[in-house]
Amino acid sequence: MKLQKFITNSIDFFYPAFRPLMSVQMFRYGVCGVANMMLDWVLYFLSYNFVLQKQVLDFGFVAFTPHIGSLVISFPITFFTGFLLSKYISFQQSALKWKTQLLRYLMVVLGCLLINYVCLKLFVEICHFYPTPSKMITTIFTVLFSYFSQKNFSFKK
Repeated sequence: MKLQKFITNSIDFFYPAFRPLMSVQMFRYGVCGVANMMLDWVLYFLSYNFVLQKQVLDFGFVAFTPHIGSLVISFPITFFTGFLLSKYISFQQSALKWKTQLLRYLMVVLGCLLINYVCLKLFVEICHFYPTPSKMITTIFTVLFSYFSQKNFSFKK
């Protein structure tokens, strides 16, 4: 709990400048979301360029193109960091049991994963954009969907 308090206090230190613009909960969610998003981008970049080396991720029974394979690699890590940040930093007041929160969080994240998949397919394979910028553009859509879903569904009071 010391880590939770440290992270919360560190984020809240910067909140007064944003008080006229948003609630403390939205500010915490934004900071945690940006941190998790940056982690996701770094993991995606490293996975695409160094782990997969722009090669197909082949499990034998299913194969993923490099840009989708990188998503498969980065997703489990950012799923758990995102849940922990949401539960313990952004939405501390939720009285729902952690198992309920986790299941609901998973459902919302699967929606985000579907948005990621469709957008990456569209941007990379149809529009021929570079994978990493495509991932960044896709994030805009997932952030909007995620915040309102997590606030009103996964971690509702």
